[in-house]
Amino acid sequence: MPPALELNGLCKHFGGKAAVDGLTLTVPQGSFFGLVGPNGAGKTTSISMAVGLLRPDGGSARIFGIDVWADPIRSRARVGVLPDGLALPEQLTGRELLTYLGRLRGLDQATAALRAAELLDILDLVAAERTLVIDYSTGMRKKIGLATALLHGPRLLVLDEPFEAVDPVSALTIRGMLRHFVAGGGSVVLSSHVMALVEQLCDHVAVIDKGRVAISGPLADIQAGGSLEDRFVELVGADLQAGRAPSWLAS
Repeated sequence: MPPALELNGLCKHFGGKAAVDGLTLTVPQGSFFGLVGPNGAGKTTSISMAVGLLRPDGGSARIFGIDVWADPIRSRARVGVLPDGLALPEQLTGRELLTYLGRLRGLDQATAALRAAELLDILDLVAAERTLVIDYSTGMRKKIGLATALLHGPRLLVLDEPFEAVDPVSALTIRGMLRHFVAGGGSVVLSSHVMALVEQLCDHVAVIDKGRVAISGPLADIQAGGSLEDRFVELVGADLQAGRAPSWLAS
């Protein structure tokens, strides 16, 4: 049984600087896998290369054993993606957007309409029935983006900060959806800066620093008897500035 996602030696340079430097990572099937790392660590770049949105300078990415760049149609049919800064057709309503993308994914009209209706209902977007995506709030955009990732029934979800700007009630709904997805045999890769969220949802985690995997494995092994946040700070060698503030702010 091949891994849900397998990255081998991924590299990407921008202006001579290595954003991702030989990153290797394996996501087991059926896992809820968290990616954490400091700002600029290479998480978003790695995700983009893993799902076929950004061509790597070197290395390979496989989804369920299928090479993302050698066989893009088959590999991308198995994955749903919520990337950072998702661009959407903005002159459509949420229902029109989902129906349109469903048809592009090969769903028949009736199935696309049925799935769109169910996703809008679960994600509490029915009230925005006549609202164009251009007028959606940031949180609504996150929710409709998640709906587009789920629409075609993927086996792997790759989500970059899916809870950012989402209200607490909707976040609870999304967590329930993702747990149900994994319980049914799906796999999730979740990138987040919120350690408590990763600890609550994920059973595996990888810490990325300076474009490489600092450590990867089951959550309990990474925590090593402490909290994920403490372990994270230890691994990335953060220069803590806790308690400091600009001198002019002191009374």
